[in-house]
Amino acid sequence: MKLSRTGVPGAGAACLVLSLSVFLGCASVEPAFPAHSPVPEAGVTRGRPRAEVRDELTVAFSRASVELDFRRSLMASEAQLFTAIYEGLFSYNPVTMAPVPALAERWALSSDNRQWTFTIRQNARFWNGDPVTAEDFRRSWLSTLAPGREAPYSSLFDIIEGARDYRTGVAPNADNVGIVATGPRTLVVRLNSPAAFFPSMLCHHSFSPIHPSMVDVEDWSLSPPMSNGPFRICEMDEDRIVLVRNEFYWDADAVALNRITIRFVSDDEASALWNSGEARWISGGVNLDALTDRSGISVHTLFGTHFYFIRSEAEPLGDHRVRRAMALVLPWDEIRSRHFNPARTLVNPLPGYPRIAGIGSGDVDPAEAARLMAEAGFPGGAGMPELVFRITPSFDAARISGLMADAWRRHLGVSSRVEVVPFGEYFESLRRDGYHVGLSTWIGNFPDPYSFLKKWRRDSNLNNALHSDDDFERLMERSMFEAGAVRWATLAEAEQLLLDRGAVFPISFTPSINVIDTHELDGWFPNALGIHPFRYLSFRDLVPLPNVVMVPPGAAYGKTLYSTGGHKQ
Repeated sequence: MKLSRTGVPGAGAACLVLSLSVFLGCASVEPAFPAHSPVPEAGVTRGRPRAEVRDELTVAFSRASVELDFRRSLMASEAQLFTAIYEGLFSYNPVTMAPVPALAERWALSSDNRQWTFTIRQNARFWNGDPVTAEDFRRSWLSTLAPGREAPYSSLFDIIEGARDYRTGVAPNADNVGIVATGPRTLVVRLNSPAAFFPSMLCHHSFSPIHPSMVDVEDWSLSPPMSNGPFRICEMDEDRIVLVRNEFYWDADAVALNRITIRFVSDDEASALWNSGEARWISGGVNLDALTDRSGISVHTLFGTHFYFIRSEAEPLGDHRVRRAMALVLPWDEIRSRHFNPARTLVNPLPGYPRIAGIGSGDVDPAEAARLMAEAGFPGGAGMPELVFRITPSFDAARISGLMADAWRRHLGVSSRVEVVPFGEYFESLRRDGYHVGLSTWIGNFPDPYSFLKKWRRDSNLNNALHSDDDFERLMERSMFEAGAVRWATLAEAEQLLLDRGAVFPISFTPSINVIDTHELDGWFPNALGIHPFRYLSFRDLVPLPNVVMVPPGAAYGKTLYSTGGHKQ
């Protein structure tokens, strides 16, 4: 999972329970088959009943509470939901995750590559028909940056001139932030330095516009938000969210689905929904052993990493020599032994990104670790506090924390204890003091190493480790004025520094597990970010196999073979 983007496998979001059922007149949708007509028995996709309605989709997500205010959101399931209800200047290509124009009709870049001028589509609308304006973007972005809000992703905006100082309260005047609406459809954004990846960053939901009526509303659970995406929420409670197509969406004619039901279920319930044919896509936890048809299982590696981190805001863990010593005595092979794709690095390498040494079993050196501890003033562990692990209630977390604690006790003379926090409370607990070692999973917000490394900057709102390193900061600042391979080489150097100084202990690259029949459902593609924009999803047409006659809806029929998109069933 992402904690969006952060997460721990198996963990639910601890944000907001939608305890209120809200009905906004969900329009009934004309089914492709009449409601009274049964699905032809032979219309079976890989052993499951074929849907009667070809423009309604049911999806199963892991049971979790949902935060609809994207200024507060963290979770992967929320990021997926937001592809349906929100949209910014750019959105994700469903295959490559490259930015594609959304509300930005066109844009221009200044000669110094620092000023972007965006023209917003004339037909950009919220779902009530109100136009989306440049001022809506400006007001929304400044709301996310508001000093008292501490929005998790507000530090993404630091690339914008004046944004960091406004966010951190150094400069209280928002007029100094480089976000200006010069006309109803013209938004001008001034950056601190050239950034060719800026459009990729703008795909993230944090850069979406907020309807003026919602900007100052602190609790979005009271009614569904006045959103502007391809779908709108018409019904919601703690077990499901129902979406219907937004008729005012600027590209509504290209949206195939009329209705999407997202069910929040347990792993066993997800399996049952797949077996019955009700759910066409399982995203999240699922009991794979209970599936009667496993042909839809899709497993691929994400641009994400599961890791442990050292909370290093104060001595002795603020001393990178101590953290380095802790890293040098860990049994890396055993720690990573149960993981599908063991990781020596924090960043799952992208094509063209330099390969770095990372950290692994070849780096284990207890003698050097002892020397570093003595040099730092803690010979044999004397003077070191008891280290507190804060973990989730999972077997793997207990196993790994046990291995780490044992290594630090035997080689460094450092004692430890473990604090287990329920999944629903874990992510919020990482922002609180009282621990030294935590675990997390991070999936990049966009396909660039910066989306990982930004998390470790001292003023990032996502810096739960409270990491602060002048050398790391200098490398990150230098990268902001570079481009191409030179920039990525600097980022790789910054990443290696994090590892060499024991700021983070990478465990594995994150797999994405879905259950979906892509021969039936079109527009869904495995990709590095695990984001599958709802606007592209559609059911493939039913096509008869050679020498097979399609039976009209409602007619008498026997056992008839069907194929989907020419694929034999």
